Amino acid sequence: MVSVPRRAAVVGSPIAHSLSPVLHRAAYTALGLVGWDYERIECDDRGLPALVRGLEPEWVGLSVTMPGKRAALELADETTERARLVGAANTLVRRSEGGWRADCTDVDGVVGALRCAGGYQARSGASAVVLGAGGTALAALAALVELEVDEAVLVVREPARATEALACAERVGLKVRAERWTSDLDLAGLAADSDVVISTVPAGAADAVAEQLAHARCVLDVVYHPWPTPLARAVTGRGGRIATGLDMLLHQAFGQVEQFTGRPAPRQVMREALRAATGGALPLPVTAG
Repeated sequence: MVSVPRRAAVVGSPIAHSLSPVLHRAAYTALGLVGWDYERIECDDRGLPALVRGLEPEWVGLSVTMPGKRAALELADETTERARLVGAANTLVRRSEGGWRADCTDVDGVVGALRCAGGYQARSGASAVVLGAGGTALAALAALVELEVDEAVLVVREPARATEALACAERVGLKVRAERWTSDLDLAGLAADSDVVISTVPAGAADAVAEQLAHARCVLDVVYHPWPTPLARAVTGRGGRIATGLDMLLHQAFGQVEQFTGRPAPRQVMREALRAATGGALPLPVTAG
């Protein structure tokens, strides 16, 4: 049993409803890490650098959520390649030599959600549709490369605002074109021709086009509350596979736990803790099937 006190937290704004403590506390208990604690800290991107500078030596890591992911990357002393490619970090880990290393386990979240909940099987030459161009979309673009997707269509309200996402796609080596999201756009055709659809837009934004997007065989909807979403109902109604933001949360946490503790994440324990905390609304598989 390990008894050296250690601390970690999820940082963001707003943060009160974050489920990350459920996952990390369950993992630390299962690993026998006595004296380890994981909390929520309300902090925006402007306050993050000062917060990190003030952390005592017992702090081993931070899970960073919006709006601090770009700030986390910028303040780090070391960054992983995927964090640099995405241009944001959701994970800060204390280095043994001092300072902090930034990583983006959001990429693991998307990959794990699509493989395990979405049933996606990577294949060379695959294509995708991504709705939205925010921070989650950037992580999704990097994840698509891991899944051997060669090209994607980025569907956005205003293509001129998608420059960051397009730049990210170029960095990761994914061929992408942007399409304006209008009533004339053939979303059903795009979805039917793709191997996977990822909706990164907020709750309600994709409701009107749910039936069109459901032509895809595999869909990731980052929204998971309230459940089921109209998109989830449409996908399952057509016999497709749906992955959610809750699946993403689970799978991105595995890497964070491993980086904070140096031990393999107890995946089933974390999965059961998250299911219990969310009323068992989703199956949250941790193996592909």
